[in-house]
Amino acid sequence: MALNIQIIPVTPYAQNCTLLWDDETHEAVLTDTGGEAEYLWQLVQDKGLKLKEIWLTHGHLDHVGGVVKMRELSNNVPVIGPHEEDLFLLEDLPNKTREYAPQGFEFSPSFLPTRWLNEGEQVHLGKYVFDIMHIPGHTPGHIVFYCASEKLLIGGDVLFKESVGRTDFPRSSTEDLLHGIKTKLYTLPDDVLVIAGHRDPTTIGHEKQHNPYVRG
Repeated sequence: MALNIQIIPVTPYAQNCTLLWDDETHEAVLTDTGGEAEYLWQLVQDKGLKLKEIWLTHGHLDHVGGVVKMRELSNNVPVIGPHEEDLFLLEDLPNKTREYAPQGFEFSPSFLPTRWLNEGEQVHLGKYVFDIMHIPGHTPGHIVFYCASEKLLIGGDVLFKESVGRTDFPRSSTEDLLHGIKTKLYTLPDDVLVIAGHRDPTTIGHEKQHNPYVRG
């Protein structure tokens, strides 16, 4: 039995929504449901999976813009995360999706998650345990999901392949972002797979050697 992973780019920004599912229980979660909810829901149905939860790393529209529609399709599946410091982004979602409509984003109402997440908490998918790390900087409430047994990190927009998340947004902080990467992510094993919010996956070891913004 295994933890299955499918990365599904959605939204005009090709944001990496990730479908995770447990072979044994057929339970699944979707991370960062930024848009194209009907397509994602059909994918879950076609695989015969039971969508347990939606997990969110942070509150930017390309990561959360499809959540309300997905909840309508899935009979109000619970939404878990991000950290409560990103509340202001979820509250502003109607304005942001209107603003970015010319770029192809669908309108979304605001919403509240079923549960905020904090540093040191855990979430579960079948037998798989994911630890929560709070890594502000890109947004103040950004979190990541780390499964030690599978050496897997759902990293959102913190660490990219040879890059890092932007810090030119309201309440962003370059200092906080780089500190979180150095003190939390770069302490993980080198062979941990990092599924970033955009573009290709990477590993912790690769970034420690090759990331020009923050070396290990």
